[in-house]
Amino acid sequence: MANKIIVAIDGYSSCGKSTIAKALARYAGYTYVDTGAMYRAIGLYTLRKGLDDEAAIIAALPHIQVGFILSDGVQHVTLNGEDVEAYIRTLEVGNQASRISQIREVRAFLVAQQQAMGRHKGIVMDGRDIGTVVFPEAELKLFLTASPEVRAQRRFDELAGKGEKPDFDAVLADVNDRDYRDTHRAESPLRQAQDAIVVDNSRMTPDEQMQLVIRLFEEKLNKLVD
Repeated sequence: MANKIIVAIDGYSSCGKSTIAKALARYAGYTYVDTGAMYRAIGLYTLRKGLDDEAAIIAALPHIQVGFILSDGVQHVTLNGEDVEAYIRTLEVGNQASRISQIREVRAFLVAQQQAMGRHKGIVMDGRDIGTVVFPEAELKLFLTASPEVRAQRRFDELAGKGEKPDFDAVLADVNDRDYRDTHRAESPLRQAQDAIVVDNSRMTPDEQMQLVIRLFEEKLNKLVD
């Protein structure tokens, strides 16, 4: 495609941002960047090192390298060269990522890397502040949402599918807690960009959502050509 754009996908936890971003990147032949995985990698590092003090976390940043590799055609996040994809998807790491993402220096550390990745466009990036902070100039901005109950059920099913024995009420409480932290943090809170298109997928099938997102993507490309 001659005209490449930046696609910014923001939204609440367990809305399927990564799933739709990966699928759109494959469709468009774009690069996909999972910013949530980057925060999770730093969260994992701080848990492993027992760092719970903000100053200690900030001091550790120069010793942290977050990257991506392809493993059997699937993108995995790396932490100081180690493939940590299998370790970053737990509730514990997710909660730690949500906590450390409130630290200004952590956000600045990763935002600089994310902006460098999109310098040549042709990128699909999902997270909490992509359309508002990382790429406010993105040509296509999507804001994904769904009811807390629907998102909790999705997360419950995901954990159960991994052999865990989650408690639905605990998962729902975690979803609501993360929503509050994400929308009330001082640094780059989750909010809908003014020019973002809202996609409420509470009642959508994955195919319906994908068809909608592809249509929005193609419409944006066509406008650039016109």
